[in-house]
This record gives sequence, C-alpha cells and structure tokens, in this order.
Amino acid sequence: MEKIIFFSLVIPILGFVLYLGGSAIMKGFSAKSNNKENLDIENKQDQNTSFDRDKLSDELDKLNKLLKEGVLTQEEFEKAKKKILED
Repeated sequence: MEKIIFFSLVIPILGFVLYLGGSAIMKGFSAKSNNKENLDIENKQDQNTSFDRDKLSDELDKLNKLLKEGVLTQEEFEKAKKKILED
C-alpha cells in the first residue's frame, strides 16, 4: 500500500520535472538559433558595408589617378567625386 501511494506521488512529480526540463532546453535551443540568425544578418550587413567602402575607395582612387594623369580637369574631378559620394 505504501508503495502505491509513493509511486502515485513520485511519477507525476517526476513527469512534471522532466516536462519543465525539456521545455527549458527547447527554449534554449530556440534562443540560440534566433541569436545565430541575428549574427548572420549582422555579419552580412557588415560585409556589405565594408564592400561598399572598398568600392567607394577604389572609385575615388581611379578618379584621383585620372586627375593626376591629366585626363580629367579639376572641375570634372569634383563633379565625378560629388556624384560618387552622393550615391
């Protein structure tokens, strides 16, 4: 009789504890997955920003080279530089 009372109390308590543990683990996995997605998005944005900076820098270097070679006048250089910087 004592065993029946003991097991009738222990089994539901053990089931509840396992349920709480499982739900906590699943929430942890979900949070980790969401965090990874956010980091991936941030990394892509950082890469795009650095790519844009590199591209902008390369364009300005090309313009400066053309100016030094005498292909462009100072006025043309300023217009082209302004156009690049506005985009």
